[in-house]
Amino acid sequence: MIKSIECAAVTWLRAVLAGLILAAGVSPASASADTAVGLHVDGARVVEANGAAFVMRGVNHPHVWFPDRTGSFADIKSFGANTVRVVLGSGQRWGPTSAADVSEVVSLCKRSRLICVLEAHDTTGYGDQLGAASLDQAATWWIGVAAALRGQEAHVVINLGNEPFGNNLLVSPFWASATSKAISRLRAAGLRHLLMADAPMWGQDWAHIMRNNAASVLKADPLHNTVFSVHMYGLYNTPAKVGAYFDAFRADGLPLVVGEFGDKHSDGDPDENAIMAQAQERGLGYLGWSWSGNSGGVEYLDLVTSFDPARLTPWGERFLNGPNGIRQTSKEATVYSSR
Repeated sequence: MIKSIECAAVTWLRAVLAGLILAAGVSPASASADTAVGLHVDGARVVEANGAAFVMRGVNHPHVWFPDRTGSFADIKSFGANTVRVVLGSGQRWGPTSAADVSEVVSLCKRSRLICVLEAHDTTGYGDQLGAASLDQAATWWIGVAAALRGQEAHVVINLGNEPFGNNLLVSPFWASATSKAISRLRAAGLRHLLMADAPMWGQDWAHIMRNNAASVLKADPLHNTVFSVHMYGLYNTPAKVGAYFDAFRADGLPLVVGEFGDKHSDGDPDENAIMAQAQERGLGYLGWSWSGNSGGVEYLDLVTSFDPARLTPWGERFLNGPNGIRQTSKEATVYSSR
């Protein structure tokens, strides 16, 4: 009986201390990996705080380039999406997006009952792209806007950096160490959110650097709360290629989403039907690129013309209304059902 009372007292004291630590913004590095404060990894799945599986079905939106298009959040939701991946800038090439703007974006997501995947776009093609940010620079920016993120763990996913390495084989093999370091820095700053790590090789991971090192990166996260994101364009042009990549993560029990894909691209013809069908079959999230505003010869990737939800492009019709598409498969996050 005395032992039971002592155990109860210890449990109570731990709960009190945990609350004080969170209130003080102290690093959660020593916290238990299964402490769920919002969206989190459970084996190969992404789940909500209540344990309900959450499968991302959403759209990429280019906020940093079109900050006045705030109506797009509600428009994206009108097709049934449960997630929006929002392009932000860390200041090396675009932005920097301010903490106030980050807070407004999160509010727009919540108002439209969308899970908000926030991504730092300046890292795109590091090693190939002149002026691209490193993941360390992106981490510095995330820490700088942390005040806008704390307390939003049930609604926000932090995508460390978009396509953080290009094809330069002298640089891209550092993906694992750079990603692990960025994760460690965000955790030390008290950010407990589900993190998303994009693949190198402009997101397509053709050398399988992410595929072969994802387990070590997840292990390096003290909260064990990182999901991996592959971008599927021309490299993934057959059902077999799509399936092989998905199979590798399933075999290792690792969480994966398709953070970007389209129905065509300059580097080849992605098999969007296979991507969507296999993602649905396996319970994997996917996010289509992108709502509107594409230029430079890739305007075909717009889902709607001129940000008008009444003007679906062929890609938009396929992605939003077609088989295994957003309307057919998306389920709203349960965090909104209690509001």
